[in-house]
Amino acid sequence: MTNIYQSEMLSGQVAYVAGGSSGINLQIARYFSELGASVSIVSRTAEKVDAAAALINDIGGRAIGIAADVRNYDAIVASMEQTKSDLGAPTIVVSGAAGNFVAPAREISPNGFKTVVDIDLLGTFNVFRAAYDVVTGKNASFIAISAPQASQPYYSQSHVCAAKAGVEMLTKCLAMEWGSDGIRVNAIAPGPIDGTVGMDKLAPTEAARKAQEQKVPLSRYGTVQEVANLAVFLASNASQYMTGAIIPCDGGIGLVGSLEVGAA
Repeated sequence: MTNIYQSEMLSGQVAYVAGGSSGINLQIARYFSELGASVSIVSRTAEKVDAAAALINDIGGRAIGIAADVRNYDAIVASMEQTKSDLGAPTIVVSGAAGNFVAPAREISPNGFKTVVDIDLLGTFNVFRAAYDVVTGKNASFIAISAPQASQPYYSQSHVCAAKAGVEMLTKCLAMEWGSDGIRVNAIAPGPIDGTVGMDKLAPTEAARKAQEQKVPLSRYGTVQEVANLAVFLASNASQYMTGAIIPCDGGIGLVGSLEVGAA
């Protein structure tokens, strides 16, 4: 793997990565580890977080896995305390747990809508609010994972559009309120990223994938490493005067307007 940053640039840091058992967030956790951070990987399924932590430990990193649902504030508080006990107080916090499915609004039940909002928006608040009590007074970086749906309406994505728009506004509000406490809060908005569950749902066929790629100004899907590169920038002192920023990592797809997803 090409390392675009100085080795060990995150040495001594402790990173808490919610949703870190797969996809983009797992690569973020892995790259943090490669650059010297100890990593706490948090997700709902014990087997998945254990496997993700083992992957990092097997390549020489230091990681623990904690099973917790971001919708359960008490469980997230407990996971923060366990992270602090096992690794030290986190100085980097990533909220990346997300839910999605493709459905027009008329076919979404209130419970289905609520589930996505609870995972994405409430989950982000829960992670950051619990982290605040652990890291206050430190030089900390909080990173939310958003999506182009936050700023562009997508067909069959009303639930995700609403949830991610909330995540981005929450990012800005917390950045204003917590900056004086030494906490920076920023967000990454990945576009179509190869090898992720989200894109498997949004473009489930080869034809759908090609149609999506044709709409991206850079004419390709991104990689999980490209998102991880941006996460490392936001976690490091290279971005120490940045807070409240929403940074696309989307190949320019956020520029092209409303899109239809899930097409054959």
